[in-house]
Amino acid sequence: MIRIRAFRAIDDNVACNQYAQEHLEVLKIFGITKITTANTSWIFNPNVYVISAERTEDNIMVGGARIHLYHQDYPLPMEIAIKDFDKNIYSLLQEHALKGTGEICGLWNARSVAGFGIGTTYLSRVGMAIASQLPLHSMFVLCGEHTIGITLEKGYSIEERLGNKGTFYYPKEGLVATAAVINDVNNLSNARDEDRENILSLRKQPDQTRIENNGKVSLQIEYKLDLKL
Repeated sequence: MIRIRAFRAIDDNVACNQYAQEHLEVLKIFGITKITTANTSWIFNPNVYVISAERTEDNIMVGGARIHLYHQDYPLPMEIAIKDFDKNIYSLLQEHALKGTGEICGLWNARSVAGFGIGTTYLSRVGMAIASQLPLHSMFVLCGEHTIGITLEKGYSIEERLGNKGTFYYPKEGLVATAAVINDVNNLSNARDEDRENILSLRKQPDQTRIENNGKVSLQIEYKLDLKL
């Protein structure tokens, strides 16, 4: 069984350090060492919320993601990542910050659970689910070529006001990243029906256990998503 839980970063230093180490190991597999989301300063950022996926039998972390709330004193990872490519990121974020904005980032899963849908399906849905507990009206993401499709299914749209119609070479030459934004975190009006239904279910009952199936693998997942704010 897999447990997916959400918590404020500064409330669980041990879990944050495990997340950072496991995430770095995954990045090394793909030869990626210079990436803003791998910077561990977020562990001490009061505006960061962590989502972790753990095996219940041994509590080993096998996946994770983070939500960073926008704050002028704590630049978002994508703000740091693309500021040298497009300085419009500053004014765009300030515009969205008037209603509340942030970024979901650092999405990863271990090779041991590849194909299970941990990252691309369940963690990404959980990110949208817990967003309703936070002061967010919009949320940004900087995603790779292989994840842009599933990102759009969650209700995002490509932010064409940045870069080359939303795209950049990042984190290294030859790899294309796309900036996307969801402008209605609460309503999810453009999300695929299946994703929207699952996200709304997790919002209605943030602590639940159920059988999930991504079309390839069935998993029993225990969700612990109440941030108790």
